[in-house]
Amino acid sequence: MSAYIFVHFTGENTPDGEQIYFSVSRDGLNWTDLNGGKPVLISELGEKGVRDPFIVRHPVTGRFYLMATDLRMYTKKDWGAAVHEGSRDMIVWESDNLTDWSEAAAYTIGRENAGCVWAPEAVYDESTKKFMVFFASFTRADGKKPECGEDKPGDKHIIYRTFTDDFRNFTAPEVYIEREQSIIDTTIVQDGEKYYRISKDEVSKCLILEEGDSLDKDAFKVVESDTLASLFGLEGPECYRLPDGHFCLIADRFAEHKGYMPIVIDDIAAGKMHVLDDAEYNMGNSRKRHGGVMEITDAEYERLVGHFGISEGK
Repeated sequence: MSAYIFVHFTGENTPDGEQIYFSVSRDGLNWTDLNGGKPVLISELGEKGVRDPFIVRHPVTGRFYLMATDLRMYTKKDWGAAVHEGSRDMIVWESDNLTDWSEAAAYTIGRENAGCVWAPEAVYDESTKKFMVFFASFTRADGKKPECGEDKPGDKHIIYRTFTDDFRNFTAPEVYIEREQSIIDTTIVQDGEKYYRISKDEVSKCLILEEGDSLDKDAFKVVESDTLASLFGLEGPECYRLPDGHFCLIADRFAEHKGYMPIVIDDIAAGKMHVLDDAEYNMGNSRKRHGGVMEITDAEYERLVGHFGISEGK
């Protein structure tokens, strides 16, 4: 058997909502909150808040890395300021067992004059034997530092990438995905020899699915999906494989303020998928905002539950 850990935040409406929360699941569809529904990790660095966390396991060393956006909106910072003047840092924690974590560390991975570093994620690149870390940054067309006020034509969010083998040293950021207008919230999964990218298009407010033979920025082509094209107002996509072999795509229904919704992918290469009924899943007690899901072993599941305990009622 296998299990899953879900790292996430809960929102900007409470003082501790923009910190790191853990939930676990046996089947990837029904989730139990850990630590009594309280944060597991807290950042006192930078803006003293973290959003959009993501977790990976190093395929060689087995070490875990948890990364997040350095941002706190509870303090009533407006979104314009967050976009144009946000932190260029990524907050990182490290662990060998999922229960004992290092102190938080901040790393400046955003390009100079970029407005923010949002939703950092990572995928292991076999060709380089390094992790490719990718994130969204707001960039002005003229290359100058963004300022609050009216954006000019060509100003937009672009997905950048950098490489690391230790999450302490990073290569210079480079453009990874650029569209005519803004694109954010990219996640990547591998299926055999193929890679699939799912991103949020800021124009249509829908998710876009792409397929590639490698992680190279020009290797991807759009996979049409009637289901994704019909779902408006989704962000924070995450994708992982269920025990039966199908991928599950979860996305935050931010436009409706309803939290995450699971979508089972029947054929990822063909873009065929279906939305689950409410009775087919349980996201747990807390409202889960943009986070990351990772498969774990039975022993790791038991260790997490034993160490942190579960939220009441679950």
